[in-house]
Amino acid sequence: MPQTLLTISTRGQGLYEFTDQVADFVRSSGAEEGLLTVFVRHTSCSLIIQENADPDVQRDLREFFHRLVPPSDDASMRWMVHTTEGPDDMPAHIKAALTATSIGIPIMRGRLALGTWQGIYLFEHRDRPHRREVFLHLSV
Repeated sequence: MPQTLLTISTRGQGLYEFTDQVADFVRSSGAEEGLLTVFVRHTSCSLIIQENADPDVQRDLREFFHRLVPPSDDASMRWMVHTTEGPDDMPAHIKAALTATSIGIPIMRGRLALGTWQGIYLFEHRDRPHRREVFLHLSV
């Protein structure tokens, strides 16, 4: 069962596509079929499969989540208790809870069975740059 650990550097909140790195891992495994598990080892970022053709989709997603869960120093978020790591930290945990920290992708004919416009993204929810670890595990 092939596995690897990827490190994804972020520059702050946003979506960071890493589909090519995952596809390279699958290709190098030699597996023709199976199930790839992609797991992020953090609680303030998440994983999503999303459109990778129009950058407006990414911009709109970031804006939606910002409006849904604003920073803890926003007047609407005064109820938050966990604020010691900054106004973006607890909202980042909430955003990660609303999305996914693990996704499964079928492998078909040696390739990711993604749709035409689908890409794999790390969704960074913190303001500061981070180095995020993403674990890939291929079950064949």
